[in-house]
Amino acid sequence: MIRNRLLIALTLGLALASPLALLAGAGDTALPAGPTQNQATTARMVYGLLSDSRYAYRPRALDDALSQEVLTEYLKALDPARVFFTAQDVAGFQAAYGNRLDDAIKSGQVEPAWAIFSLYRQRVDERTAFARKQLKGDFDFSKDERYEYDRKDAPWADAAALDTLWRQSVKNDWLRLKLAGKAPEEIRKTLDKRYANLATSVQQLKGDEVFQTFMNAYAGSIDPHTDYMTPRSAENFNVQMSNSLEGIGAVLFRQDDVVTVREMVPGGPAARSGKLKPGDRIVGVGQGTSGEMKDVVGWRIDDVVALIRGAADTQVRLDVVPAEAPLDSKPQLVTLTRAKVRLEDQRAKAETIVVPASAGQPARRIGVIKLPGFYQDFEARRRGEKNFASATRDVARMLADFRAQKVDGVVLDLRGNGGGSLNEAVELTGLFIDKGPVVQVREAGGRVSVQYDQDAGVAWDGPLAVLVNRGSASASEIVAGAIKDYGRGLIIGENTFGKGTVQTLVDLDRWPANETPRFGEVKLTVAQFFRPDGSSTQNKGVQPDVAFPTSVDAAEFGESTYPNALPWTRIAAAPHVRYGNFSPLLPQLDALFQARAAKDVEYQWWLEDVRRFREEQAKKSISLNEAERRAERDRFDARRKQRAEERKRLGLQQDPLLDARPDDGLAADERNVADAVAREEAAKKATDPLLRESAAILADAIGLLGKDAQLAAQVLPATRNAAGHWAD
Repeated sequence: MIRNRLLIALTLGLALASPLALLAGAGDTALPAGPTQNQATTARMVYGLLSDSRYAYRPRALDDALSQEVLTEYLKALDPARVFFTAQDVAGFQAAYGNRLDDAIKSGQVEPAWAIFSLYRQRVDERTAFARKQLKGDFDFSKDERYEYDRKDAPWADAAALDTLWRQSVKNDWLRLKLAGKAPEEIRKTLDKRYANLATSVQQLKGDEVFQTFMNAYAGSIDPHTDYMTPRSAENFNVQMSNSLEGIGAVLFRQDDVVTVREMVPGGPAARSGKLKPGDRIVGVGQGTSGEMKDVVGWRIDDVVALIRGAADTQVRLDVVPAEAPLDSKPQLVTLTRAKVRLEDQRAKAETIVVPASAGQPARRIGVIKLPGFYQDFEARRRGEKNFASATRDVARMLADFRAQKVDGVVLDLRGNGGGSLNEAVELTGLFIDKGPVVQVREAGGRVSVQYDQDAGVAWDGPLAVLVNRGSASASEIVAGAIKDYGRGLIIGENTFGKGTVQTLVDLDRWPANETPRFGEVKLTVAQFFRPDGSSTQNKGVQPDVAFPTSVDAAEFGESTYPNALPWTRIAAAPHVRYGNFSPLLPQLDALFQARAAKDVEYQWWLEDVRRFREEQAKKSISLNEAERRAERDRFDARRKQRAEERKRLGLQQDPLLDARPDDGLAADERNVADAVAREEAAKKATDPLLRESAAILADAIGLLGKDAQLAAQVLPATRNAAGHWAD
């Protein structure tokens, strides 16, 4: 999985903010003065795993050199944009702690993390107070001034320079709202609340979040994919991996100091009840039919979620203020029975694309499976539950449907799929190949084992393509790499992420055998994986057979951007069947793709948008001149209207977000909930020219191989493309 660092980009759509602050909602739990005894014990245990054991794939000695890296990573996690700490603060940290953090972690005496965080919290208070003070004055938007918002590589600044930066940040926030049509008093109120909420959220962080951030500075210095998780974070991680939880099936977030319903999971208790809707506010939670109703206004969202979640078939009572009512209205009592809920947004989804007839070839029906993650409910499977959540089982059902529909080919869409269960990756690959090796795993000691698909036969033996992009990582790369090595299908898209390491979860409570989790878990890198042909995906990723222009610069995103990432290497190949070799076919496929793409206006618009985005991203700054910003907005609006007219002329689907304002100047928790959800649902209906083109490329391959027996014999020697079969 792609490592989830505590980082936030300082982009046009966000005010200056701390990523650690974004972990918190409001709450009334004061931050402890230092680490607890459990945290001291945990620090020593994590040290034992990462630097003083044989568990880690690449352990590093915890010495003064690594101490310096831990300090750097901790400051980066707290203040990635370098907008709170001054250069003088950082110099002080270096002098006091630069060579001491190694000893602090070994001994469990990690008080330096709290000392650094204490000053951080003070600096957040000072900076947000400064920002709020700026709102009392006026801004001159006629000046030729630019705001340098990208500071991740900037040097630490002194207080005077930070004053200038924050003044420009507030000015930019004000200008965005002004351009969105907001009145001055409304702007002042919105921004004052925004900055006050930032300060409050940092003040109300808990000690376990400070500890987790500090320990991850250590873990991330060892390896970019090693993480420490507190017991609560581990629980949330397991929910994500299992694609299921026990609760009411509502997506919640915090808005105006109150936990608010964002959307309901289809089929969950909340949706079935018909008693909740987006925008409803939860102000009280009680357990069972008579448990104490706790007032949760001002609580942190994770604390409220912890109350609402619970074992299936138990009841929870909610005091709910409807979205349309004032917050001080009398709440309505909603009683729900918890159930096991599948997280629908992360499940595999299927659709069918019809590729029109062209150049003497008939129309083709291509089945598409979009798989956002390789999920598996490990506990349910271990217990022998019949319908445990599994990406492979979901995909197998969809392939059976496609067979019944007699589609001509299948595209497996792994774009943005950051990985998940290694076991699911192996089993899912087995849906497309007969028995054989899927991935090779080399452990820390050098021993290589091979993960095999053991089941004879395939779920889909027809034409196949795998669509990937830079966000396809880990398990996605195992599948794409195996499909490529077997010559089982085409790989289409961009070069993948390049994460070729294997992580396992180490439960720190296992050794003391705690009934209640106290120490958390470590997601630890324990091995490196290799494709059946012996090549690692590490750093290099999987290269597509038919490439789309890159949408994300490899220098900005991918395994190669981590300074401590493992290098690429190779081991011996594992013997495996090779169904085909698409090399002789690729020149014709690429020529057909380029000719078609040149006439595809939506594909060309996508290219134009990618180019403009990368140009803007390279600037790393934005004008604070109102006339210039209005001109930019007008050009954007004109381009959007021109495209709408062209869509209408060509009979194309209109942009579902055509009437939406591209930048309303608001943060996510400041928007009307129902409107935001409706916009997201509309965006899902937008045309996807890359998916459509992938289906067309697969249709091209089917047509070329079907009409040229000699070419088919070269490309698919094992099957000769018999009756459209690309596998035995």
